[in-house]
Amino acid sequence: MKFVRYASGLWGKYGLVEEEQVREIQGDIFGPFDLTDRVYPLTSLKILPPCTPSKMVIVGLNYAGHAKETGQPKPEAPQFFPLAANAIIAHGEPIILPPGIGRVDFEAELVAIIGRVTKGVSPEQALAYVVGYTCGNDVSARDLQWGQSNLPRGKTIDTFAPLGPFVEMELDPGDVQVESRVNGLLRQSSHSSEMIFPVPVLVSAISQYVTLYPGDVIFTGTPQGIGSLGPGDVVEVTVDKIGTLRNPVVEG
Repeated sequence: MKFVRYASGLWGKYGLVEEEQVREIQGDIFGPFDLTDRVYPLTSLKILPPCTPSKMVIVGLNYAGHAKETGQPKPEAPQFFPLAANAIIAHGEPIILPPGIGRVDFEAELVAIIGRVTKGVSPEQALAYVVGYTCGNDVSARDLQWGQSNLPRGKTIDTFAPLGPFVEMELDPGDVQVESRVNGLLRQSSHSSEMIFPVPVLVSAISQYVTLYPGDVIFTGTPQGIGSLGPGDVVEVTVDKIGTLRNPVVEG
C-alpha cells in the first residue's frame, strides 16, 4: 500500500494513493486507520514530507562503489550518525544553496521510516519496526564535510534532506533499484541488494545506541555516481516501487 501526506489543517493528513487519486484515511500510518469516502486528485494536493521525525539517521559508505569513489575503505561495521530534522523538505520544494557554500552533491537513497519505538532489536526483529519506505536525497556540502572535517555541518543545512513523495508499506528493502537524475540525465543507478549492510542490520545496529521513535527516518546510504549541483538544476531520486522525488535547486 502506498500513502502520501498532504496539506490539510494544522498537521496535514495521510491518504491512500489509488493510481492518480488519493483516498483520505482517518488516523495515520503509525497506528490503526480507516478509509474514508473523501477522494482527491493527486495533482490537486500540496504534498508534505512523509513524516515529522524527531531526528534522521544518516548511514555512510554503505555501497562499496561509493566508498571507492570517495577514496575511503569499505567499512567493517555500519557508520551512522543522527542529525536534526530541520533539513527535511518535501517533494517539489527547492533545495536552497547558501551563499559561498562551495561544492554541493546529490545522494540518492532508500529511506526507512520507523513505525514504533525501537531499542536494542535484533536484525531478525528489525523490519517489524519499520512502517514503510520512501525516497531521500542526502544533499551534502562537501567543502564543509571534508575540508573542515565536520560531517554533520555539511549534511544538516536547511533544505538539504528532501524526502518523499510517497510511503510504500509493502516493500522488500533488499530488492529495489535506486537511481538519481540531474536535469533528466541518469547519474546513479544501483540495486539495494548491493548494500554492504542491509536494512535489517542497519536498524538493529542503530537501535543498540540510539532509541528510534515513530516517524524517525534512516537514510540507508547512497550508491556510486554522486555529483555536484548548482542553481537551476533539477534533481530526481527514483526508488523502484515507490516513485520519484523531484526538487529544483536555487541560490539562496
